[in-house]
Amino acid sequence: MIGARVFSITTSIFFFPRILTRPVSRLQPAATRSVVAMSTTTSKSQEELDSIFKQKRIVRSTVRKSLKAMDPSLRTQQDDAIQNTVLEAPWFKSCRGLCAYISCKSLNEVDTSKILSKILQHPDPNTMAQKKLYVPWVEDKNSNMRMLHISHMDDLIANSMNILEPAPVDAQGNEREDVLQAEEPVDLFILPGLAFDRCGRRLGRGGGYYDTFLKRYQDRAKEKGWSNPLKVALSYSPQILDDGSIPVTPNDVLIDALVTPSGVLPISPRAIERSLCLETKLRSLCLLALECCILDFDNSASVSNIAQLMFVLYSFRMFLNNEI
Repeated sequence: MIGARVFSITTSIFFFPRILTRPVSRLQPAATRSVVAMSTTTSKSQEELDSIFKQKRIVRSTVRKSLKAMDPSLRTQQDDAIQNTVLEAPWFKSCRGLCAYISCKSLNEVDTSKILSKILQHPDPNTMAQKKLYVPWVEDKNSNMRMLHISHMDDLIANSMNILEPAPVDAQGNEREDVLQAEEPVDLFILPGLAFDRCGRRLGRGGGYYDTFLKRYQDRAKEKGWSNPLKVALSYSPQILDDGSIPVTPNDVLIDALVTPSGVLPISPRAIERSLCLETKLRSLCLLALECCILDFDNSASVSNIAQLMFVLYSFRMFLNNEI
C-alpha cells in the first residue's frame, strides 16, 4: 500500500495508513484557528476584500493548470492511494453517518467512486452495514446546496453540467431525507476542494456552496447539541500549497484533516488527538505482539506461546475493525 507503515510479526504483515505529522508549535486551538481566519478579513475594507478575491482567482488558475498537467497514470495511482487510506481509516470505519461528494472527472477532483461503492454496493457487515450516506444536490446558483440521502448508486442522475447528483425525490415519489432535517447527526464530511494548506485552509471553486452548507450544519449541530462532524478533505499532491498561500475571508471554513497520496495529515486539535491516540495504541499492541514472539519456544512452552500469539493477533484484528 502506498504511504503505509509496515509492521512484521513472525509470518504476518500488517499495514497501517500513514499518519503525517508536523511540528507541534504550529498547532492552534480550533476556536483560535477560526478566529484567526475570520479576523484577517472582518476588519478589511471592500477594496481589500476585492484584492483577496483576486488572489484567490490567481491561485485557482495556477492549481487548475497543475491538475490538468498531471500524468493520467499518476492521477490513477494517487486516486487509489487516497481512497484506500480513507477506507482503512478508523474515523471512516467507525462513522455511522457521513456526507461525501461525488467526484467529477471533468473537474479533476480526487475520485470517490470506490468509497461510495464500498458503502452502497459492497458493505462490510461488521463495519459498514449501518452507514447512512448523504450526497450533494445543488439547489440553485446562490450557493444553496443540500445533502440528500441515497441508498444505491442508481439513485444518482446527471445534471445539466453532467455531474452526478440525487434526484430530490426517489423512485416512489418520496422526498429524500435532507441531512439538515435529519434527527440523527453525521460523524464525517468528506470534502472536495481546489487547493489546501497544512493549516486547514481550503480553497473551493468560487461558488461558496460547501462553505455555506458547512456553516448551516454547524448551526444545526449547535441547536441539537451534537458534536461537529470531522471535516476531511481529499487532495492530490499538486493541490497542497505552502502555508499562507491561500487567502481567507470570514466565509471560509477550515478543515480538520487532509488525506493525501502519502497518508493522513491531521490539522485540528481533535484530529491530532485522534491520531496520537491511534499511534499510541498501535505501538502498544505491536510491542505486546513482539514480546509474545520473542518468548522461548521450547517444547514445553510452544503451545502456550502460540496460543498467546494467536490471542494478540485476534485482538489486533478486532482493534483494526473497531478502533475510533
